[in-house]
Amino acid sequence: MSDRQLGAMMVADDSYAGSATYQRLEAKIREIFGHEYFLPAHQGRAAENIISQTLVKPGQLVPMNYHFTTTKAHITLNGGTVEEIYGDVALETTSEHPFKGDLDTAKLEAMIAKHGADKIAFVRLEAGTNLIGGQPISLANMHAVRKVCDQHGLILVFDASLLADNLWFIKTREEAYRNASIRDITLEISSLFDIVYFSARKIGCARGGGITTKSEDLYKRMRGLVPLYEGFLTYGGMSVREMEALTVGLDETMDEDMISQGPIFIDYMVRELDARGVPVITPPGGLGCHVNALKFLDHVPQSQYPAGALASAVYIAGGIRGMERGTLSEQRNPDGSEPMASMELVRLALPRRVFTLSQVKYAIDRITWLHENRSIVGGLEWVEEPEILRFFFGRLRPTGDWQERLVAKFKADFGDSL
Repeated sequence: MSDRQLGAMMVADDSYAGSATYQRLEAKIREIFGHEYFLPAHQGRAAENIISQTLVKPGQLVPMNYHFTTTKAHITLNGGTVEEIYGDVALETTSEHPFKGDLDTAKLEAMIAKHGADKIAFVRLEAGTNLIGGQPISLANMHAVRKVCDQHGLILVFDASLLADNLWFIKTREEAYRNASIRDITLEISSLFDIVYFSARKIGCARGGGITTKSEDLYKRMRGLVPLYEGFLTYGGMSVREMEALTVGLDETMDEDMISQGPIFIDYMVRELDARGVPVITPPGGLGCHVNALKFLDHVPQSQYPAGALASAVYIAGGIRGMERGTLSEQRNPDGSEPMASMELVRLALPRRVFTLSQVKYAIDRITWLHENRSIVGGLEWVEEPEILRFFFGRLRPTGDWQERLVAKFKADFGDSL
């Protein structure tokens, strides 16, 4: 959080109804997104629950540029099926394509022709596709998807959680918007979507979430689920102090200097690791530096979760916390079989205003050492595997004694130093 956000928390109005805090947040939402209606929620996944319960019927499809874990879980729980229709370039681990998060509109047209528009609950686009390296989506592609949705009467939904980084990439990579302001780009994006939702942890640097819409009908259809699951319509499960921080955080997201810091640091880390032979996803995306675990640990079978194993090894080698984004983050099929993820990534998140360049350099040094000693690292196996969202609280163990051998090698090279 910024100092302005921390200061704003001190003026929060805890009134249950008629809260000035809510009114300030609602006004900021309208200013930035240009949507008339706003529903607060305690998290982004809570917003997904409300949207899925409102729009998804059993047997329906939800096409999208790429899924996110909780998004897929909510759609599946409501009887729907996620269909990923990304472009062929999306899964190229090394590329200089600027917008690998774009949805393939030809595939969308083919899906509509095959199943019929009434079989599609809604179309979802995700800013900064989380599970394939934080790759952005272009504004030109958003316009193209909107055109298809208009032709077939489909609802278009936008997950704006990672919008901040995506805004920077549109500004710097999309020629038509180089001279546009961040506020104008945001308003143009929002105008294309029937529903915009977000996790405030990512876009506003606060705890909470929300749903915005320009449709009174959709607002009324979703509204009743907020007091049922979240809380009254003036807070939706959020602390009023967090709401004040979110109001300021959303405003700060319109600042080019603020939103550029993360992508600039990520670009540096990706380029430096790449130069050292460490396999990373290129071009650098948003949210963090993404290490390609399938190539880093090409001796570890995918069934032994190489991305999870690499995240564990990175922590052992440097006390660096990374996030597995691969098969561990998927769910088993109804028959118990395990779908292998399209990518096995370790996400090294670089949130804005948190890390210094010296810390990034430290991480580069330790990951380079680990890559030189990667043959020591083995896989993982389940000890306790939850049925839903298993990666949040499941428990695993190493296959063999590779963690002990990695520690021994570390001590042989570095002694007791850090």
